[in-house]
Amino acid sequence: MDLAYLREHPEHLPTFLTHQRIRETPVSGGDICAAARLTLDDGYSIFAKTWPERAGRPVPEGFFATEAAGLRWLREAGSVAVPEVLVALPDLLALEWVEPGEPAPAAAERFGRELAGLHRAGASEFGAPWTGFIGALPAENTPCPGPWGEWFAQARLLPYLRASVDNGALDRADVALVEQVVARIGEFGGEEPPARIHGDLWPGNLLWGADGRVWLVDPAAHGGHRETDLAQLALFGGPPHADRILAAYQESWPLAAGWPQRVPLHQLHLLLVHTALFGGAYRDSVRDRARAALSGLGRATVDG
Repeated sequence: MDLAYLREHPEHLPTFLTHQRIRETPVSGGDICAAARLTLDDGYSIFAKTWPERAGRPVPEGFFATEAAGLRWLREAGSVAVPEVLVALPDLLALEWVEPGEPAPAAAERFGRELAGLHRAGASEFGAPWTGFIGALPAENTPCPGPWGEWFAQARLLPYLRASVDNGALDRADVALVEQVVARIGEFGGEEPPARIHGDLWPGNLLWGADGRVWLVDPAAHGGHRETDLAQLALFGGPPHADRILAAYQESWPLAAGWPQRVPLHQLHLLLVHTALFGGAYRDSVRDRARAALSGLGRATVDG
């Protein structure tokens, strides 16, 4: 199997893998999927993800199709580097291989400009026309005209708050804090039309390539607020050369007044996803971001 054959017959890839007709080298696939570098007969490499047997349950319906749709949509903007989708099957996703490189200031600055270009490509509504996932969790993607704040509260905060209570990660005091944020969502300002965003842009989903570009991987792509991507990028220590990324972004498309005060609000979404997925280890982070968001508004009740 070479690349030309794969493009013509993507459905045959599992058969070739089953019969060990392709050289397969395991690589890191993140917290959810098993991943491998596949070397085709023409020497071309591809990156393949599968749902691991250790997960103990079947692959969620539409899981890989959702990721493929998001990657294609981000790639269509023609701005940030996004791997080409080569195979999208119910239980397997294969992408072009990106040779890793070292983080460099020039790549960071280029990425900041390109991320602004991606966001400018926009979306028709908040949400997306495909099933949503973030990590292994469903994401509410039903298209919505807005306003953004109301959509964000209902689709990106409350579902993961409920899931985090159900699994015991958060208690009543935590719920009260987040519910205050939701109740005051209209006070944060910064309303904008929907941007074309990655949606899960923590630093681990940037791939610094040997070609001097930063590539986007593992998206939860949808129409959302561009500040969400930038706020998520600042989590967990941030990426290398974060200051250069932000400066280049601001030069290309300045953020609206008050954006620093909204960073905790945007980060709250991904941290609630973490308590829903991984439990109470992220409880303090949720409490901190909720308090910071309320403090940014002033006159906040942040006890509990």
